[in-house]
Amino acid sequence: MADESKITWYYILNHRSFCDEKACGANASQSKQYLTAHTVDRAHLATIFAIAVTPKVVLSGGGLSSLAVHDSTKPDFPLLQTIKGANPTGCHHICASRDGRVAASASFSGDLKVWSSDPTTGEWKLLTALQTSKNESGGLGDESSVSDANPSQSAADGRSSRNGVWAVALSETGERMAATTVDNRALVWVARNGAMMLEHTFDGFNESFGTCVAISGDDRLVATGHQNGSAYVFSTETGRLMYSLSSLARPLRAISFSPGGSLLATAGDANIIAIYDVKHGEHIGNLKGHAAWITSLDWNDSGEYLASAALDGRVKVWSIDRLECVATHSETDEALWAVRWLPKMGRSEFFVTGGASRSLTFYREATGI
Repeated sequence: MADESKITWYYILNHRSFCDEKACGANASQSKQYLTAHTVDRAHLATIFAIAVTPKVVLSGGGLSSLAVHDSTKPDFPLLQTIKGANPTGCHHICASRDGRVAASASFSGDLKVWSSDPTTGEWKLLTALQTSKNESGGLGDESSVSDANPSQSAADGRSSRNGVWAVALSETGERMAATTVDNRALVWVARNGAMMLEHTFDGFNESFGTCVAISGDDRLVATGHQNGSAYVFSTETGRLMYSLSSLARPLRAISFSPGGSLLATAGDANIIAIYDVKHGEHIGNLKGHAAWITSLDWNDSGEYLASAALDGRVKVWSIDRLECVATHSETDEALWAVRWLPKMGRSEFFVTGGASRSLTFYREATGI
């Protein structure tokens, strides 16, 4: 794993961005090679907005009601299951536990659904649907109203139903789940006696709803990114705010903890990836290179590399050890909405992207098999 504390203090002392525009541009000497391993054409019949991965499958959702499950253990990534009507108004966020037992999806109508994988057959089935609207006592209430917003525009604007969920994240074990709501709250559930019980409710976000959310690998922290460009870090142990992180002054679209938990990455409409030191709540530096909104971030298993996807159709891989952009792929000029690393199997690493092309594209590290 990358020495994250060394990186943190190096940049506190040097006060500069991780990578500038020139270094990450078309003329950069980018040294890490990824090959297109396979493309699943028309994996969905509408834009793909969200991807989640487990050790065996890739789950994806988009502008239509179905979720798709593809087998990631085979070289052609065949379709295993279509969950029809999973999210009737379309899915814009999906996540999964690291062991592949549990997944959660959020729709344009603001509903939040939790799915479980049958340990014998591998089939995904609905476990529960959680409601997030406030009743008069401030607790969980009735189902949120359905949004009539256009799905693609809603994804860009961050709009859903008035009280519904927007972003959702699961802990590695699937025992804790966090979500942001359109009425400017963040909710955290914990699994108890086979059910998801509401554990914490966070608010006070200056009337800016959360567009993205993440849970740290040790399950102790929840981070939210907001439409006003700010990010907040909360403790799941105390239920209190730990840090309010400096703002990029533009909406955030993605937020992600490093596997070691000492770094936090945020990105969005400023076309910049901001890196923070989690322990001290300090801004370390920025990664620059995308020419459009950054929509998705994901760290690889070791924490050595960070992948980013953007509306410019490019996916970039950033080295945290070398502090620079080491690979750029631009297979399409259509918007990318999601990028995820697959759990490492064998010598090579894979990541997958999805977006407006409606295809899932898998990339393989050039060395090894």
